[in-house]
Amino acid sequence: MEEQFILRVPPSVAERIERLLNENSSSSEDKSLDLSFSEDGKSGTFVIGNDHFPASLLDLPCVVESYKTYDDSVLIKTSDIGQMIMVREEGDSVPDVLEYRHGLTPPMKDARKRRFRREPDLNPELVRRVEKDLLNIMAGGTAENMDILGFTKPGDLTRQRLMMHRLSEN
Repeated sequence: MEEQFILRVPPSVAERIERLLNENSSSSEDKSLDLSFSEDGKSGTFVIGNDHFPASLLDLPCVVESYKTYDDSVLIKTSDIGQMIMVREEGDSVPDVLEYRHGLTPPMKDARKRRFRREPDLNPELVRRVEKDLLNIMAGGTAENMDILGFTKPGDLTRQRLMMHRLSEN
């Protein structure tokens, strides 16, 4: 598969890029096109001609598939696109989040809020404790603060039940 991204530019920049691609490059004043990112990989500069525009790399709220065709009837999937480079005018504000709120089409407006579940709020201490207990169990031990009280017949898998309780609950 190919590596692809979506380049979203202001209308004035889009006209200049279209002119650059359609006209003879020797007659255009916008002969150069460049995109460079800073060390953080999320912010950068888009250069067309002698003009510099701020750019940001944003994650899309959902994956977009891209296709190409050779005969105008059969489509071949070329890539899954999950990021977009957004070029802004010089005075526009910098996005404070790394994920773009909206999709690429009007039905996907505010897609993250309307179409996807909220991520659960988990207590980090509880997650660490459960992870440690699972690693102990997988290594053949038992979970912390647990005591085995008893079990039914060892050979009968349908009735076999392991009764545990937390020592802290005694």
